Amino acid sequence: MRLDKFISSQRSDLSRSAVKELCRKGLVSVDGQTVKKSDVQVDENSAQIYVNGEKISYQRHLYIMLNKPQGVVCSTKDGESKTVLEIIPPKYRRKGMFPAGRLDKDTEGFVLITDDGELAHKMLSPKSHVPKTYFVKLEKPWEESYIEAFANGMTIDGDEKCLPAEFKGGSDKYECTLVLHEGKFHQVKRMFCSLGNNVVYLRRISIGSLELDPNLPLGECLEILHKDVEKLLAQ
Repeated sequence: MRLDKFISSQRSDLSRSAVKELCRKGLVSVDGQTVKKSDVQVDENSAQIYVNGEKISYQRHLYIMLNKPQGVVCSTKDGESKTVLEIIPPKYRRKGMFPAGRLDKDTEGFVLITDDGELAHKMLSPKSHVPKTYFVKLEKPWEESYIEAFANGMTIDGDEKCLPAEFKGGSDKYECTLVLHEGKFHQVKRMFCSLGNNVVYLRRISIGSLELDPNLPLGECLEILHKDVEKLLAQ
């Protein structure tokens, strides 16, 4: 693969013309040798490539765990509000990255950002029923009847049937967790509304069996290790 193509494919903040300029300045090396021309061929699987002292390693796909704050939208572009792609570090902004699934603008928590369309399709397919767990704060205390109501698969807004979900009340009667196996529009809020209660705070804390890192601050992200990627699909 051409050097400039390889670097720009791994770092969307570095265009081919930018790589050409970096090479001209002597800031790019391949296998320990400074490279002045950006059109040289490299083996992306084995070459040791550095740009301005930073190693650029080949990864077919990238998987990012973002702890989304409120006020940020799950979109590749919006025009009015910041998007999840705008708040991740430049080193993760490679071509083709997108949020795999959505959280409401005022909802916090785990958003997966990736360029792996196949994995995202498996995660989001209605046939997969990948569980997603939410921490919820309510306007009014939860009731024991909620357990059965969610387990039976409630109907919301008159005619929209939901799959069975798992409700677990917290020691604080205003807090609970909810596990969904689908992703309808504003689903958590609408389900509690149908029970005569309102959600005042919502955070997604896991996708599949992969939990949001409790030490990851709001607005920050980390790369998901390859060995943990399959947890995103775990039932």
